[in-house]
Order: sequence, then C-alpha cells, then structure tokens
Amino acid sequence: MSLSPSVTSPQATIGHHLNGRATLPASGRSQPVFNPATGAVSGHVALASAADVDVAVSAAQAAFPAWADTPPIRRARVMFKFLELLNKNKDKLAHLITAEHGKVFTDAQGEVSRGIDIVEFACGIPQLLKGDFTDQVSTGIDNWTLRQPLGVVAGITPFNFPVMVPMWMFPVAIAAGNSFVLKPSPIDPSASLYMADLLKQAGLPDGVFNVVQGDKEAVDALLVHPDVKAVSFVGSTPIANYIYETGAHHGKRVQALGGAKNHMVVMPDADLNQAVDALIGAGYGSAGERCMAISVAVLVGNVADKLIPMLAARAKTLVIKNGVELDAEMGPIVTAAAHQRITGYIEQGVKEGATLLVDGRGHTVKGYEQGFWMGGTLFDHVTPDMRIYKEEIFGPVLGCVRVKDLAEAVNLINAHEFGNGVSCFTRDGHVAREFSRRIQVGMVGINVPIPVPMAWHGFGGWKKSLFGDMHAYGEEGVRFYTKQKSIMQRWPESIGKGAEFVMPTAK
Repeated sequence: MSLSPSVTSPQATIGHHLNGRATLPASGRSQPVFNPATGAVSGHVALASAADVDVAVSAAQAAFPAWADTPPIRRARVMFKFLELLNKNKDKLAHLITAEHGKVFTDAQGEVSRGIDIVEFACGIPQLLKGDFTDQVSTGIDNWTLRQPLGVVAGITPFNFPVMVPMWMFPVAIAAGNSFVLKPSPIDPSASLYMADLLKQAGLPDGVFNVVQGDKEAVDALLVHPDVKAVSFVGSTPIANYIYETGAHHGKRVQALGGAKNHMVVMPDADLNQAVDALIGAGYGSAGERCMAISVAVLVGNVADKLIPMLAARAKTLVIKNGVELDAEMGPIVTAAAHQRITGYIEQGVKEGATLLVDGRGHTVKGYEQGFWMGGTLFDHVTPDMRIYKEEIFGPVLGCVRVKDLAEAVNLINAHEFGNGVSCFTRDGHVAREFSRRIQVGMVGINVPIPVPMAWHGFGGWKKSLFGDMHAYGEEGVRFYTKQKSIMQRWPESIGKGAEFVMPTAK
C-alpha cells in the first residue's frame, strides 16, 4: 500500500512567511527543491537577501511588545489551539517531509509526533514561568525573581528534521513571550510554511512567527542583526562553531547543537537479537541522516564474531523504497550531493583498510532509477585512526570496532571529539550504572539505541556536539528564551532614617 503526497509544481516558488502573510522575496534568488525518491525538481525555494531578513526581523520586533505583555495563560491558549490543529493535520506534515526529505512516511509521522510533544510542553508555560519569592529577606524587605522574554529570537534548522527541530525551538520561545524568525533548510522548506499557516489559524498575532527561506546570506544577516537577541541552531559542528562565535561576537545568546559520532556498546551478555534490531534501526533508519543515528558499533570481547554475521545478513535485506510505500524501512539519500559525499566516505574506508562486508553503493529502486538511492553499508575492523571512525558521515554507514572490555570501550568513546548520544546493551546492572556515570556524552541509552529525551527533559550533547551551555527544549529551553530579573522591595514605613553607606545585609 502507498500514500501519495501532493507534489508542488516544478515552476512553483516556495517563498517566505512574513508578518502573517506568504511573501515572495525581493532578492529574486532561488534554488531547486527535489523529490529524493525520483530525482525530479518539485519546486524552487526563495533565497532571502539581507533586506528580506530585515523585513522579517522588523515584523517580529513590531509584534514583540504586545505579545510579551499578553498574559501567559492567553499565550498558552494559542499553543493549545496550535496543538489541536497539529493533531488534525499531522499526516499532511508527514507527507511534506517525505516528499522533500525522503524519509519513510512512518518515520516522518514519528518526527511530527515528537514535535507535538514539545508543543504540549509549551502549553504549560504559566507554570514554567513562575519565579521564586522570599518574604522578609531583610527587615521590611521582600525579594523575588521573575523571568521575562528576550525579544526577537531566531532559529536556524537542518534538513534532517524539518518539523521536529524547529519545534524544539519556536513553541517554547513563543509561549515564553518572544517573537520568532525561523530560517529552515532550503532542501525541504515546505513544512515550515505549513506550520506558519497553522499558527496563524491558531490565532497567533501577525509578526510573532516569521519564516525566511535562504542560505548563508540569510544566516549571516540574522547573526549580525542588532534586533535579534538569541539564535538557536542545529547542524554540523563546523557551522555550529561558526554560529556560536559569530553570534556571541555580536552580543547574542547562542545555543548551537553540532555534529555527532554516536557509539553503541554491545556487551557479551547482551540479547543479540535485540542488539541487532537496535543497530539496524538506529544505524539505517532515515538513511542514517540523524544526529542521533548510531554510526559505530563497539563490540566487546567475543560478541563481534557472533553479532557481525547477523548484522550483515539483516543489512542486506533492508526494504529500501520510496518513502510513501508503507512497508519501506529506508528511503533515499536527501540530495545528489549528499549521496556523492557518503560514497566518498565508503571509498575512503576501503582505502584505509576497513573490511567492507555490505556495500550500499550502486543500489537502485525499480521505477525510481533517477532517485538518490543507497543501500545499507557495513564495515568491520574499523579503527580509531580512520576517517570513517573520526568524522560524521551522516548516511547509512555502520562501522564496527572491536574492543576487549568495558573499560576500553569507555575510553574509546570518551576520547572522541563528539559527545552527542551513546548506548550500551547489557543485562548487567553494575555495567549499566558504571557506563552511565563514566561516559562523557550528553545523552545515554541503556538498552535504548536512540536516547532522545522527552519534551520535559531537554536535548543536548557534550564536547564538540554543543556550543553554549543550555540544551534544547524542556526547562533548559525556557531558561534560554528568557532572562531572570531579581526585584527587592520595601515600603516607606519600613525605611530607616539616614543614608546607608554599607552593603545591604540581612538584619
């Protein structure tokens, strides 16, 4: 059975959403948008100029004061209406993802659902914005804190989760009283406009949420714009570093989530069938184009000789189809350029001496020969000095590293420059506890291959996987999108006589 999404005309221009209206750019620049399964152009996306960005920021700046003064409970009601509309239209969003990204429809549904979780969390903003109060902090003086919105904030988001990652940002930011400018990936831009339309239907005032399509020119314009107070980013580590340094140089609060090289440790006592299922799903799901994909299997002791034949057999039988086919397990690579880059890594792995057990190059799908197809690829005997171990491939390539014991596994992972996600499969509670405490990685799974935290916990890695000190969404997100104010108050009846020349103390 298949589900056919609506297809944009190749002549259609996918524009911006500015001040509550769909808008075509002033710049005239654009680039093609492809359906990865067919290789055909499905439309052209506008590429914003600095002037287009200024229009978006000006609209957000104009809308901010009234929105910030709107009581949190009324802002939450808009979020509740948005939540209702999302639930009614989640399959439409999922179709847009599959049509432009290529991930299978069921995976796209899961992405939308995880984004909806964040909206549900943001609906609790009245509770989340509550401050602290101390009565009689000193004689006749009370002290309390409150959290206030920053102003105009921006999100720069990647192609691999065109719905979920923006929803890591804008629901919390908007519910907290900010106005928002989203710069999505130009590779799959349509979902951002659909979300903007749903927010307008939910009653969000014009200008509070804006979308500017674009490339580096739009990103740089946001990073230097004086009215943008904070920037959230998800993408590769080099760009995250650039975003962080440039934004901070211009006085902005920055939260930049970077790359990953996620390991999964399989202990000798693990359930091997479960471990294989976990590695196949986490390594090849969404064609490996996830920042939480497992790309390295760390096989402890003699488990490698048992596990690798099982992995190879399963990788060879992956059901690779157009994502609209409901039995598809993996769809195409997102672009021809990404396909070429991944192919280069496979060639590099062979050249460096890794054992290529399953080669995904040359895979085709009947009836879709022009699509950007690749099969699952499996390497054995990968070593830490190889590029396919050190660098983020962002494709369906799984490398196996053999180690003698848990200590070697932990040391191997801790030595890697990335620290986004990690997993350990074991039946031993002591191993699980020691692994969880000693591993230098931000998100840890025990018998969970992709440990993406739920909406109220927050998402973020360590080391070069995160630039900035606050994670995405959850209470960390509320803190990122607000600033604390402390107020001390006393009234004339309690004021002593005469000037005070010493530091105030509790007395």
